[in-house]
Amino acid sequence: MQATLPRIRFRDPQIEMAHGAGGKASRRLIEGLIVPLLCDSVPGPLGDAAHVMMNGAPLAITTDSFVVTPLRFPGGSIGELAVNGTVNDLAVSGARAETLVVTFILEAGLPSQTLEAEVRAMGEAARRAGVAIVGGDTKVVEHGKADGMYISSCGIGRLIEGVNVAPQSVRPGDRVLLSGPIGDHGITILLARGELGIESDVRSDTRSVLPLVEAVAAAAGPGIRWMRDPTRGGVATSLNELVRDCGLGIHLSEDKIPVSDTVRGACELLGLEPLHIANEGQFLAVVAPEYAGVALAVLRATPGGSAAEIIGEVREQPAGAVLASTLYGGTRVVDMLVGDPLPRIC
Repeated sequence: MQATLPRIRFRDPQIEMAHGAGGKASRRLIEGLIVPLLCDSVPGPLGDAAHVMMNGAPLAITTDSFVVTPLRFPGGSIGELAVNGTVNDLAVSGARAETLVVTFILEAGLPSQTLEAEVRAMGEAARRAGVAIVGGDTKVVEHGKADGMYISSCGIGRLIEGVNVAPQSVRPGDRVLLSGPIGDHGITILLARGELGIESDVRSDTRSVLPLVEAVAAAAGPGIRWMRDPTRGGVATSLNELVRDCGLGIHLSEDKIPVSDTVRGACELLGLEPLHIANEGQFLAVVAPEYAGVALAVLRATPGGSAAEIIGEVREQPAGAVLASTLYGGTRVVDMLVGDPLPRIC
């Protein structure tokens, strides 16, 4: 039987940076303050996108904001990130992005060539992802008020036939799939600021995961229970949100979680947990055990998915917790991100 977990309450006296980091503070803010006042009629847990009916047609809709600094970093930029992030939120909700509208909040003094470069990056990313940018808005704020540029987006997509994802559908014995190495984006942004004096060849993994999602959907659609792109707060936060919503537990095998040597080394040096680091080009999927093998094989055969792994299993106990079997034979609790180790990463 799935456990019922207590309702989150928001008692924080003021908003801090940690409320935007995607961990426990973010969840308190969203579920303890915003949802009860604005979305109290929404049935079930919130996801990366909402499914709605428009004139009898089922659609998915999502919105996101991007406040990354620096604006350009190895492997990508804020413009590319805005498109990929929106497309990915739709993809892991089981939808194919069709149209986007975007808003630019520009800081007075921003060089025009910087803005042009990001608009071009958005256009190129949209063409690669097969989505049309059909409108938007522009606002300008005083110098020093916007880190150069912020971008907000709203995306609408059509549901992928045969895919129905929800935390409530997760069952004991289901397998947890990860599409590739974790932590590349967050560590790239951290090092790109130049504040630590560490040089590395790590690059952001920003990309559209839609081709990978569609490949898995075509081969194992009926077996897909849940999906999420582990952005702010990383894999640990996404899986902790899942176990809280479904009332079950997840056991991870630490030796199966793909992490590059560069990311692992940076995390060890800085005292960070790779499972808490943000990703912008990977996704998690919980798949019924009878579909797990084919889903993994298809992922590995799809361009960009060769490093995919089955990293864990859903179990009845401990309810509401994520555990990891360590490389040394022990077991540790993998908790949600606490605090704000990597500000402004997406």
